[in-house]
Amino acid sequence: MGNVKRIYVEKKAPFAVKAKELQDEISSYLGITGIRQVRVFIRYDVENLSEETFERALKGVFAEPPVDILYRESFEIPVDGQVFSVEYLPGQFDQRADSAIQCVKFLKEDEEPVIHTAVTYLIIGEISSEEFENIKAYCINPVDSRETGMEKPDTLIAAYDDPADVIIFDGFIGMEEEKLRELYESLELAMTFKDFLHIQNYFANEEHRNPTMTEIRVLDTYWSDHCRHTTFSTELKEIEFKEGYYKTPIETTYQSYLDTRSEIYADRSDKFVCLMDLALMAMRKLKKDGKLQDMEESDEINACSVVVPVEADYGDGPVTEEWLVFFKNETHNHPTEIEPFGGAATCLGGAIRDPLSGRGYVYQAMRITGAGDPTVPVSQTLKGKLSQKKLVRGAASGYSSYGNQIGLATGYVKEIYHPDYVAKRMEIGAVLGAAPRRAVIRESSDPGDIIILLGGRTGRDGCGGATGSSKVHTEESIETCGAEVQKGNPPTERKIQRLFRREEVSCLIKKCNDFGAGGVSVAIGELADGLRVDLDKVPKKYAGLDGTEIAISESQERMAVVVDAKDVGQFLAYAKEENLEAVEVAVVTESPRLVLVWRGKEIVNLSRAFLDTNGAHQETDVEVEIPSMRDTVFTRDEVTDVKAKWLDTLKDLNVCSQKGLVEMFDGSIGAGSVLMPHGGKYQMTETQAMVAKVPVQTGKTEAVSMMSYGFDPYLSSWSPYHGAIYAVTESMAKIVAAGGDCSKIRFTFQEYFRRMTEDPKRWSQPFAALLGAYDAQLGYGLPSIGGKDSMSGTFQDIDVPPTLVSFAVDMAKEKDIITPELKKAGNKLVWLRIEKDRYDLPVYAQVMEQYGKFHEDIQMGRIVSAYALDRHGIIAAVSKMAFGNAMGVKLEHNLDVRDAFAPAFGDLIAEIPAEQVQNLAITYTVIGEVTDNAVFAYGNTEVTLDEAVKAWTGTLEEVFATKSVSDCDVKIEEKLFHTSDIHICSHKLAQPTVFIPVFPGTNCEYDSKRAFERAGAKVITRVFRNMDAAGIRESVEEFEKAIGQAQMIMFPGGFSAGDEPDGSAKFFATAFQNAKLKEAVKKLLNERDGLALGICNGFQALIKLGLVPHGEIVGQKEDSPTLTYNTIGRHISKMVYTKVVTNKSPWLQEAKLGGVYTNPASHGEGRFVANDEWIEKLFSNGQVATQYCDPEGNISMDEEWNVNGSYRAVEGIISPDGRVLGKMAHSERRDSSVAINIYGEQDLRIFESGVKYFR
Repeated sequence: MGNVKRIYVEKKAPFAVKAKELQDEISSYLGITGIRQVRVFIRYDVENLSEETFERALKGVFAEPPVDILYRESFEIPVDGQVFSVEYLPGQFDQRADSAIQCVKFLKEDEEPVIHTAVTYLIIGEISSEEFENIKAYCINPVDSRETGMEKPDTLIAAYDDPADVIIFDGFIGMEEEKLRELYESLELAMTFKDFLHIQNYFANEEHRNPTMTEIRVLDTYWSDHCRHTTFSTELKEIEFKEGYYKTPIETTYQSYLDTRSEIYADRSDKFVCLMDLALMAMRKLKKDGKLQDMEESDEINACSVVVPVEADYGDGPVTEEWLVFFKNETHNHPTEIEPFGGAATCLGGAIRDPLSGRGYVYQAMRITGAGDPTVPVSQTLKGKLSQKKLVRGAASGYSSYGNQIGLATGYVKEIYHPDYVAKRMEIGAVLGAAPRRAVIRESSDPGDIIILLGGRTGRDGCGGATGSSKVHTEESIETCGAEVQKGNPPTERKIQRLFRREEVSCLIKKCNDFGAGGVSVAIGELADGLRVDLDKVPKKYAGLDGTEIAISESQERMAVVVDAKDVGQFLAYAKEENLEAVEVAVVTESPRLVLVWRGKEIVNLSRAFLDTNGAHQETDVEVEIPSMRDTVFTRDEVTDVKAKWLDTLKDLNVCSQKGLVEMFDGSIGAGSVLMPHGGKYQMTETQAMVAKVPVQTGKTEAVSMMSYGFDPYLSSWSPYHGAIYAVTESMAKIVAAGGDCSKIRFTFQEYFRRMTEDPKRWSQPFAALLGAYDAQLGYGLPSIGGKDSMSGTFQDIDVPPTLVSFAVDMAKEKDIITPELKKAGNKLVWLRIEKDRYDLPVYAQVMEQYGKFHEDIQMGRIVSAYALDRHGIIAAVSKMAFGNAMGVKLEHNLDVRDAFAPAFGDLIAEIPAEQVQNLAITYTVIGEVTDNAVFAYGNTEVTLDEAVKAWTGTLEEVFATKSVSDCDVKIEEKLFHTSDIHICSHKLAQPTVFIPVFPGTNCEYDSKRAFERAGAKVITRVFRNMDAAGIRESVEEFEKAIGQAQMIMFPGGFSAGDEPDGSAKFFATAFQNAKLKEAVKKLLNERDGLALGICNGFQALIKLGLVPHGEIVGQKEDSPTLTYNTIGRHISKMVYTKVVTNKSPWLQEAKLGGVYTNPASHGEGRFVANDEWIEKLFSNGQVATQYCDPEGNISMDEEWNVNGSYRAVEGIISPDGRVLGKMAHSERRDSSVAINIYGEQDLRIFESGVKYFR
């Protein structure tokens, strides 16, 4: 028997949310009804840990006494029970195990534990063996996980074989074509055989040697479609346009393109027609014409960036600075299709890293996805595929988990449904970043410069990701490409964000590249023409990796930075301060060759010139298919039953509410989101654009950025040309509807098409779509300055819809922005119709003129809300506008019913005060007015608001629930606690100091710091460094000193190590159990009359330490109050109404007793639970600070308001004397013009109260 200890941890029955959820899924989705109970256990196998430390870790790290049951070694399996366990595949990153190790090392920093985790499922009931196998298949994705036995291993310490030397392909340069093809096929490369011949020719004629395996793999990666856009760079020789009514505009656009390229390229003969050239030509033309003077130009290929003036006030009056605003869209279609959580998580991670590598601080994200119908039964799933329901949920969980952990506000989320996305899912992340221009240095890499690898370690995850996404995919291939899916580690990327946001660090970076596709070979390889990379210096997650794996692994959260040799020491020191691993791995050389060295041998030595050929030249012809008039989307259908059509429209998959999806994403972090995703008093009007304040770090600004998207798969499937033009137009319309100035918009496009072959017809879709995008750019005079193509949207004989998504970006001021929810009864509704020509295309000049006038009308206060229309027309738009404030709408009887439901891409609906209608500058038609009777009336038809809301919210409720099955609407009796006995500080001072500790996973420290500084406090923040035992000891001393200097300590929000191991804030709680820190906190509270505050993850830390409700660090017992999983079983992010029900705390002195305050909530474990005795005690002592309520102030158990299902609707509690406050809602996330579509008082003034206590 070995030294491995095994424990199982199970949630107690009232808190077993995941187990209940799985049981519901098995019965409703898999149709297996014989199950009596499902139980879920987290299994930990632990080795290399002393008995004493292991016992300490059992309660607090591995399990929490109030909510968990812990079993040592085994648990009892009933006679009708069947059990199986699931673990990650070897080499996959396991955040739970990683966090557990880090937590345990807080207890004893010099121990080196080995921890493996698994999830064990116990299925109890009468089920067949086939049903049991179906349950297993539902729980296990073979791409990243596998079933593991119940037997315990003797040891967890892996013995890695020493990898063999890298293979050299003997005889390669002299191989005959047949033998060469055999080798080519055996290697399963993404490149073409033509590329392989190109390599043979190079090695035979220039290198005069045979290549290594690493060289072949590196070239396959370098030249993959993912890295080098080989499909987009294929020369298009003969272009043939088929016949049809719409041939004229499409062919005319092509001729315009040819004329423009003749003008741009003059007599250059090296340029040929290709999709890439077509994608860029409008931008080149507009730039030549002087219409693109704000674009930053640089050798670094990071993200689109524009130079914008930003007015900021740092305390001495406003100053105008130049800022860089970055925007980038990224797809992870293939990875998300095969492993939804990891693929979607790293989609966002990759999108963030592009502007981040450009030294931009990424502050807002948008998620646009495409899927098949997720409401269909699992039995309709294609063989070899995951079900759509599992796909959409897993992907949403992955993307939201990454964004929520790294601390990035996701301002807009939309999933688009079309049956052809069953071929391959679409997963797009688009992000915005910004930095003062002075902080971004753009210099060349010079010989002698050093390249530092920063961030995460290298493993097998992501090996072949770039080539994998470029290959043909079949039913069989899906089970063999698990290693291609990267695994995200958001706390590490958060550390890089913190580091790069420091101007003193950013100014040392000459050049930077992120580790996206291709790993070391590409990320470092692109930084200079000549490089010598020492692969032995690359930090590895585990031993046993060979040189090829190290060279091409796409392990996440890594950056390669070029610094001058003299700055290396300083840069490494800064990285250490941020708890980041940083290593010198390469040097820039004079010779233009890429050299990779492993175990002292050169395993890659390639000329830069050959690498830059991007493989063999590819050619094809194009046969452009012309859309049929008969199948047009632009129809005006007769409507016989208006009410039925109205409700059916609201139920449509692409119209219905996606609130349950959107609420998984943190939309408020950063305290800069001008619009929340859903607005109005009832948070039911969805916004169409995301708007955020520019992230000026220490000052104030009124500058905001805007982003929107446009795309309709049904329109594009009929005509990719029209689809692209209206994607551009729709993205503009949404910016205009939110208050933006369309004349300053910049675009970035996402192209996603079926796999191209040698068939000229298959090239029609991207060619026609890019012609449309070209025409729209020139027509509007607005350029696209970036984009991303993904050309592998085929599974067997199914192709994705032809997809060109337009992302529009604009800059504005706070005061320009309007919100879409209807405001006031009596206001008029008007319709701006854009003009179209005989080919159903927008008349560009008229659109620009009307959009310009629309902006003028908003500026003059004539328009108070607006909505951009789409394929679903007026009815869908006015309904959504009405929902937020529960208004009614009366439509004019003379509005043609065919127009009410007809597609109206680019049109706008606006709400106008009645007295302003005659003053409008736009050309308009009055179509109705706003009422306050909660009825939608049109002629003789009436649809009640309740009927409309029920139709709108019902469609996706089974997929993305907004309430749990245990939801109830019981009202809670209000008990206000008033006392005159409020603790008074005996240690007065003018400016108190606050200490804010930063742990791996903390993400609210910036918002918290700003809130305290705005209130007049001085703030100290310190990063806890835990990369080694010395760092832990040093950090404890630094924290002890900082607490000694402070009068207040604040535990900020975040995801303490990803809220693992299975439970929130364990990092915080474990660290502050340290004797020195425990004593420092005790002195702060008991000897210096100090205060302590914890919000969200910080509240979780306080309650696990015992600081609330006890007022001292005593830990938790079985009957202690605690915070656990939300009843809905997922993260929830929305604005909540809370009522102040005590005045006993110094933190609440500036708040009104009985007052209702609106703050953002964003958490997965915010449900306050306690036994009846504790709850009565807290209320009778006045220790319940705040309770969840509805907008009218009624304290409620309804999950619409009590979002996590907290007992007695408790949102925050205090210590016995009120000096320690813990609460879930983020009172720090406020600023001028933040969440302007949310109604109610947002400022609880706890920070001002805390400072005032000391004065």
